[in-house]
Amino acid sequence: MLVGALRRRVAAAGGFATILIKGDEISGVILVQTMDRGVESGLFERVANLQGGYALMRCGPTPEEGSEALDHYIARRRRSDPDLWIIELDIPEAERFAAETIC
Repeated sequence: MLVGALRRRVAAAGGFATILIKGDEISGVILVQTMDRGVESGLFERVANLQGGYALMRCGPTPEEGSEALDHYIARRRRSDPDLWIIELDIPEAERFAAETIC
């Protein structure tokens, strides 16, 4: 439900949202790969915070480390959590869109 809302909101703002890996609909962790005009800007995980809500936390390799490092990170995460979701957002301020929608 959260991923669907995020996809619709990004599309309504003129961006693109693509589900790269579909996880469990109830218990899957959500990772958001952010991009702006095709240039990767980071990978973020939706995590519980101390206030009882959720926040986005940067995770994985930096964009400067390259796509191979990202592929290894995602493969490692999938081995430990097969319910994992990965959604790619290509829109300016993608992190803000994700935080406002799924946190």
